[in-house]
Order: sequence, then structure tokens, then C-alpha cells
Amino acid sequence: MKRIIIATVLATSVIAHADPKLEKRVADLEKEVAELKAALAPVMERAKAEQIVAQQRNEARTRMRMDSEIYSRDELKEIESLYQVANKQWRTDEGKDSLKELIEKYDKANRTGCALLYLGQMSKGEEREDYLKQAIEDFSDCFYGNGVQVGAYARYYLAYHYRESGEKKKAAGLFKELGELYPNAINHKGKLLSTLIEK
Repeated sequence: MKRIIIATVLATSVIAHADPKLEKRVADLEKEVAELKAALAPVMERAKAEQIVAQQRNEARTRMRMDSEIYSRDELKEIESLYQVANKQWRTDEGKDSLKELIEKYDKANRTGCALLYLGQMSKGEEREDYLKQAIEDFSDCFYGNGVQVGAYARYYLAYHYRESGEKKKAAGLFKELGELYPNAINHKGKLLSTLIEK
């Protein structure tokens, strides 16, 4: 469609030099094309965002399936059960203890990466830094079911932790790394992390 519009505009502009009335029509067509582009821009952005979210969710499913090659069905049930305690009882001691047990017992599971990230979000100071660093170093390839990648999201949180702690160089390095390594990383609402970084 875009090629047809451009071809029409070009052909019309050639004819317009021979007929002044057509020159106005060319200007009108160019204006219409610009208006169409502007009207379609939000639709195209939404479609692109939906495609990115779908791709991230597909990668999440692929990573989650890998656990079935390592753990038995009963172990997978226990992993999910331990994880869900914290998911339902966010920031409680019981939730934290459940995540710690998950990390200790299942050191290769996808949910372990999510558990470390959760603990990093729940903690403060050096403990927060340690959990987030471990999530980055050992579980960057893990995903939440909605397509949020642990490696990207842990970098995002650790960068803000460093920024708040006055370690601006470390924060800037992590934000740069996030953009370079994870350009399609999303948050839990499906928004690109790169668009959420405050300057």
C-alpha cells in the first residue's frame, strides 16, 4: 500500500509540472499520506509491542520446558508450590522462607531465578544487591510466565539500587547493558524496560 501511494505521488508530481492544477492535488495527496502515517503510528506501535510480548512469552515457555529435562514431575510440583507461597504472601517471613528453600533445593530451576529476583525486590541494602547479582550471574536466562526475563529485570532493579545508593557509574553501566543485551525486555505490564528508565 505504501509503495502504491508513493508511486502515485511520484507519478502525479511529474504530471503536475505540466499542469498547475495537478500541483495542488499532489500537495493534497502528500498531506493525506502524512495524516495517514500519523494516524497509523499508534496502531503500528501497539502491534509491535504485542509482537514483542508474544516473543518474550514464547521464550519463557521454552525456558520453563527445560526444567522437565532436569526435574521429575513431583519436583516440578514442589518447585511451583514453594514459589506460589511467596507469590501469594508477598513480603511475609513465610514467603521469604519458601523462596529460600526453593533456591537451596532446586538450584537449576527456572523458578529459582524468579525467586532470587523476588528476594532482591523484598530486601534492602547489601542483601538486595547480593540477591540481584546472583540472579544476574546464575539465572539471567530464566523467565516469569508472562515473558519478563530475570536477567533483564534484575539488572533494571540493581541499576536503580545503585542509583539510589549514589553509585551512578554502576547504575549507568547496568542501564547500558540492559539496552544492549535485552532490547526487547518487558516488565510485568508488558512495557519495554528501556522506555521506563528515568533519565
